[in-house]
Amino acid sequence: YHCVGNTNNNILRDEVVTVNTPPFSESITEGDVRWEKAVGDSVKEDEVVCEIETDKTSLQVPSPAAGVITELLVPDGGRVEAGNPFFKLKKRRYTLSPSPSCTLIKCSNDFKSVCRQQPLCASDVSAVKPTAPAPPAAAHGARTESTVKINRMRLRIAQRLKEGSPALTVLPSLCSNIQKMRKLHKDAFLKRHNIKLGFMSAFIKASAHALMDQPSVNGVIDDTTKEIVYRDYVDISVAVATPKGLVVPVIRNVETMNFADIEKTINGLGEKARNNVLAVEDMDGGTFTISNGGVFGSMFGTPIINPPQSAILGMHGIFDRPVAIGGKVEIRPMMYVALTYDHRLVDGREAVTFLRKIKSVVEDPRVLLLDM
Repeated sequence: YHCVGNTNNNILRDEVVTVNTPPFSESITEGDVRWEKAVGDSVKEDEVVCEIETDKTSLQVPSPAAGVITELLVPDGGRVEAGNPFFKLKKRRYTLSPSPSCTLIKCSNDFKSVCRQQPLCASDVSAVKPTAPAPPAAAHGARTESTVKINRMRLRIAQRLKEGSPALTVLPSLCSNIQKMRKLHKDAFLKRHNIKLGFMSAFIKASAHALMDQPSVNGVIDDTTKEIVYRDYVDISVAVATPKGLVVPVIRNVETMNFADIEKTINGLGEKARNNVLAVEDMDGGTFTISNGGVFGSMFGTPIINPPQSAILGMHGIFDRPVAIGGKVEIRPMMYVALTYDHRLVDGREAVTFLRKIKSVVEDPRVLLLDM
């Protein structure tokens, strides 16, 4: 690269121009702005300044010329229409007379400040935006939440699905290896913790593991504020049948519990339910629900979401079924589980990944120890 000394023949010209919002595709009239650059930032020609999220796609907006952004005419997250004034750009233009004696490493001191601001000098003098520090990680067992604005595409999907049927169900089958673990360790577990080892604790713990891995399943859409609330904790509502009807007491902070903690909590809540002494606070909240129809002999079914939660897991009975193992048909104990989820927030990918995570934990609880 070659620079030119600060001679009388070199004229620096600044021109401030107003850049308008680019046109959208047909049938789209507006979008939400997410700025990549701020006032005072230097940009190159065709460098992306922001993205505009529309109902159908995200549109990247490049700078029409090299220069410095002097004003943003639309706030971050604001709505903009095609053709509206968007931002102001101070374009840098130079009229330079060639000087073979001046190179990048020989620029005069009085010209260095000018040289750094124009793209003719060198790429290594471009401005570097400082990286924002990462937010601190939530403490173990902390009951924190994070709220984000629903982007325009997700909001449009939610609106369309709300007009139809947003709840979907997927049904995988699980090989109940948990039976072997229960049979092998139930006596030692009872002696150690003075409580029986059941199947629910394995599925509740597996669900907590999967919910932390797929936060959208543990989240909820706030229809009032049009925001998504992501929880950093797991409170699982467990459907319990009583003579007076179905109740759903909540096991809180399951992500911090072990199998014994879960079994003791289930036992305590079940006793309160049978004695009709469950308090409102015992059933308040909950980020996810598990319904175990298998205790009544259910083979499979589709549970109904417990609003305002976004998903519910239905467990069913364990029955011997023929399955293909190593190219041969064998009889194995199998269970169907069903996940019904709010498709406004949870996509098929997240739902299937969630169930696969549960399947992996139930089939081999050592996955929990390895945090896989």
